[in-house]
Amino acid sequence: MLRERILIFFLVILCGLLVASSVSPYDRVTWFMEVAPVLIVVPILVLTYRGLPLTPLLYFLIFLHAIVLITGGAYTYARVPLGYWIQDLFLQSRNNYDRLGHFFQGLVPALLARELLIRLGYVTNRRMASLLAICVAMAISAWYELIEWAAAVVLGQKADDFLGTQGDPWDTQWDMFMCFIGAGIAMIGLSREQDRQIESLQPRNNVVR
Repeated sequence: MLRERILIFFLVILCGLLVASSVSPYDRVTWFMEVAPVLIVVPILVLTYRGLPLTPLLYFLIFLHAIVLITGGAYTYARVPLGYWIQDLFLQSRNNYDRLGHFFQGLVPALLARELLIRLGYVTNRRMASLLAICVAMAISAWYELIEWAAAVVLGQKADDFLGTQGDPWDTQWDMFMCFIGAGIAMIGLSREQDRQIESLQPRNNVVR
């Protein structure tokens, strides 16, 4: 089946990137902390594929998000070459690759939450599902910031690469704002396509509306 072949291709690419990024990352502890979500989520997706396959849209965005995380783990977010290129192009004062990471932190969890709320029948109203999905994404973002705070307390100066603040006193607020932007764009721009794909995954009479 073409869809399964594409997903296997995504899985092989991610495994290859994980191995390559682990060979000589800038900082081993930072690498592990950044790629930990990939190491946790990908096996879960493999194990649940038969029972609850997600929409192709969501699988593709999870794939992109994983690449963002793996790249950030290999270089640390403050040193990713793409971020330097954007910094020079737009004359920015810092490497803003971490903003991209937090944008995806809103985009992907929001779509995942919305899909599960609808398909598992927890919410019958699509607009309410979208609102709750944004709330879930923001909650995840808040918990992530608490994890960063805990890492700073435990690791001290060694946590700087994981935090990626680059001296910005408003880094936490920016992170959560980018998460909100990502979740909002997901709901406004991708929810209709997600609904169409959800309907194609299950019999029309079983689709929760």
